[in-house]
Amino acid sequence: MREYHLHLPLSKEDVQQLRAGDMVYLTGPMLTGRDAAHKRLIQLLNEGKPLPVDVAGQAIYYVGPAPASPGHAVGSAGPTTSYRMDAYTPQLLQLGLNCMIGKGRRSDAVRQAMQDYGAVYLGAVGGAAALIARSIKSAEVLAYEDLGTEAIHRFTVENFPAIVLMDAHGGNLYESGPAQYREE
Repeated sequence: MREYHLHLPLSKEDVQQLRAGDMVYLTGPMLTGRDAAHKRLIQLLNEGKPLPVDVAGQAIYYVGPAPASPGHAVGSAGPTTSYRMDAYTPQLLQLGLNCMIGKGRRSDAVRQAMQDYGAVYLGAVGGAAALIARSIKSAEVLAYEDLGTEAIHRFTVENFPAIVLMDAHGGNLYESGPAQYREE
């Protein structure tokens, strides 16, 4: 396992160097969005309309943050289960989305699209939502304000902790991790 301190948005070189099992600390702007926002994005694409945000080269965190308490950008901000976005993800990867952050396994279609388009899937620890929130320095709604906490936000993060679950080369910690454990 290697450790990286990376600035967002990630470059193609950043994505290509990461391998399943690497630890990353992200600093910079990232998008947020959950299934309701993803559904709207894909509806716009299917209608030939422009998206309200440019996803090319961006990271998206699958989160619906709790309301902020005084002096904080957001409240608790743990990841949501990523497979809920799987039906929408290949189209966004085709547009250049290069980093997704969530929890749980991804579909074969998403895994293949990650390899085809050069993307990485990072895991944030679900039980550490309050700790993760400390790394979020600002939050701004960019689109779909009517969705409340599930709107698309721009978070600015500092040393946001995550682990590479799936890399752009087909590496998958959900497979290699248990295999390594069995060997030991």
